[in-house]
Amino acid sequence: MAAVTSRKFFEELGLLVGKPVAVFDTAGKSYDGELLGYDSNTLSICLGNVNTERGKTHRVFIAGTSVARILASERPFNLEGLKERLEKVFPNMVQLIPEARIIIVMGKIRLNETGVLDGTGPAADRVRDIFQRFKTETQG
Repeated sequence: MAAVTSRKFFEELGLLVGKPVAVFDTAGKSYDGELLGYDSNTLSICLGNVNTERGKTHRVFIAGTSVARILASERPFNLEGLKERLEKVFPNMVQLIPEARIIIVMGKIRLNETGVLDGTGPAADRVRDIFQRFKTETQG
């Protein structure tokens, strides 16, 4: 059970990479910026375009032992939900690659949380339409 919860923890943290977060350290200082990466062994993090108490900073690295809280202001895009929606129209033809955060439809149409990356023709147009509707319904 511990392995499952640990994997889920890092999946959730991975969803925040590239997103705006607020980080509070153990001394009570706060940092608002984009989570650029983290070290899974130490839980150290790297933030970009950071607003600190001293002003704007390009990069901040915070040691994992100093991180008290990480707050996410955006809800991560639900790729699993989009996969399920696509499977209603394209049964048995949709593959989710979670580590790459990519969905492949019919083995040739690739999309991620920003939209269709590769693919042309009527099927790709249909995938674009489903994506747009899903995004509007789930993110407003």
